[in-house]
Amino acid sequence: MNTVLHVNESLFLENVEKIQKYIGNKKIMPVVKAHGYGTYIHQRIELLNLFSIVAVANVKEALEIRKLGYEKDIFVLNQPLIEDLEIISKENIVIGLSEIEFLKKVNFPIRVHIELETGMNRTGVKLKNLNSFIEEVKQNTNITVEGCYTHFSSADFDPEYTKKQISFFEEGVSILQKYFSLKYIHSSASSGLHYIDDVSNYVRPGILLYGHQPSSSFVDVDVKPITTFQTKIVSIKEVQKGEAISYGQTFIAEDTMKIATISVGYGDGYSRGLSNKGFVLIDGKKCPIVGRICMDSCMVDVTGLDVYVGEDVLLWDNLQISVEEIANTLDTISYEVLCGISSRVERKFFK
Repeated sequence: MNTVLHVNESLFLENVEKIQKYIGNKKIMPVVKAHGYGTYIHQRIELLNLFSIVAVANVKEALEIRKLGYEKDIFVLNQPLIEDLEIISKENIVIGLSEIEFLKKVNFPIRVHIELETGMNRTGVKLKNLNSFIEEVKQNTNITVEGCYTHFSSADFDPEYTKKQISFFEEGVSILQKYFSLKYIHSSASSGLHYIDDVSNYVRPGILLYGHQPSSSFVDVDVKPITTFQTKIVSIKEVQKGEAISYGQTFIAEDTMKIATISVGYGDGYSRGLSNKGFVLIDGKKCPIVGRICMDSCMVDVTGLDVYVGEDVLLWDNLQISVEEIANTLDTISYEVLCGISSRVERKFFK
């Protein structure tokens, strides 16, 4: 394979250890949704087995992990669909619950965490509706409540708003604990780890596990990026002054240039938005992308360099070119860059 995402398991474990030290006596519920944020770490069951519970986005992701051999608790963060109920029950998957119409149609035994709406306004039960929601839950003997949770919407930039969310969450937990024994109570994702509430016993780190800071905030945990993204040179040619490179003639050579075609494109998740903006590393030197990125390849300026067909090219090494640098160029966040790497890119794990 020409294009590979290398994933360092040892750094992943070091990040886990650093996060655990930071959160003290709380436990980690690792978020491994979206194929482990594009790393495919969710397929390393020996790593997942270090945790008593893992979190995913939907039932499909939960089933994949279950089929790979993970036998402990798998928690689906988002409200599932009615048609998923039977498989949820059969595969012993734990789900988030907040939708009253879903609740009324539960006709298979399931385990749930009740989601509290505290200020995200996406999903969740509002405090004013919580007591009536609890009454509906109690009437359905198929439902076992094992936990509760919420999502912080602004933990990366608005501490006052987050503190209000924590207050609402603590109030909701106190109400729920009158009726249910809650094994799992969780509110903080990566961006909220430095917020302390008086009720949570778990945290849900995601992006920090993979070695990147959450969006605009900085959590004081010295995590290290676990991936490097690599491809190869597949062609080298000379381009004359005035000639166009790639689709749309967006780059015209101003002088004679040496151009290398590399085996990665937007079909691999290497964003077309990097056209005429991004850089790659060849033999430790930053080389600019020229012309539009194609589906399966792109071109870089290697004028003056002694390069060869088959030579390794680093798209990011998180030293000279970081995922964050690429995200800034694309006006997005590291999450999207990582999750965007397509399934046709091989993942290679090493320690």
